[in-house]
Amino acid sequence: MPEPTPVVDDLRDEGRELDALVTDLSPEQWSLPTPAPRWTIAHQIAHLAWTDRAALLAVTDPDGFRALAGQALAAPDTFVDEGAEEGAALPPAALLAAWREGREALDRALRAGAPGARFPWYGPPMSAASMATARLMETWAHGLDVADALGVARAPTDRIRHIARLGVRTRDFAHTVHGLPAPAEPFRVELTGPAGDLWAYGPEDAPQRVTGPALDFCLLVTQRANRADLALRAEGPDADRWLDLAQAFAGPPGTGRPPKGAAP
Repeated sequence: MPEPTPVVDDLRDEGRELDALVTDLSPEQWSLPTPAPRWTIAHQIAHLAWTDRAALLAVTDPDGFRALAGQALAAPDTFVDEGAEEGAALPPAALLAAWREGREALDRALRAGAPGARFPWYGPPMSAASMATARLMETWAHGLDVADALGVARAPTDRIRHIARLGVRTRDFAHTVHGLPAPAEPFRVELTGPAGDLWAYGPEDAPQRVTGPALDFCLLVTQRANRADLALRAEGPDADRWLDLAQAFAGPPGTGRPPKGAAP
């Protein structure tokens, strides 16, 4: 049995933190609107539950996942919303129970996976650590939407280091989904973590550079804040263009969020 990886532990803790935020909500609060258009808190949790089930299928039944992925490819513009709508229609207690059950099952499957195994996904195949990182990123991002709906401020933790690293690694993917060639040269990314330590990626002498708070970078690559509202600095035209289209999640280009104070 392989030892649990730190990212699987962090995914577990991220889920628990969001769980604590929603566990005592009233039925009316489950229906509160979130920053995602037409999505309530129930939609956010339903989406996480649906995607956790898809990840569990990918880890435990690759052929079954490929059949599910085929359904998604047949309806690329609607399958995400359809999954969220289905779950959001459940009574809150049933939705919460289903999300918890899926999280626990995925946690067990990721810890039990054979070393070096790779699992199918909506993009390239993923290792257990990469799958956990993607699930942590989504749990954190959708948890921000829930917190916004409740008027709660969530303090960032060092768990966002995984999201920052994923955001750096998906630089070329972000260009590809916009129909653009990936930059030819590596970038230098220097981010200040929540505790004040430096998280650095890429060659120190790279002329194309991105610097700023790690939280702001994670908000950018999950498209939970507009670049105009973030303290990120780009040096070089390629780095500057990247910050306009960065995304760490699979699928087509996201629409992002408008700047604060923009007219609806």
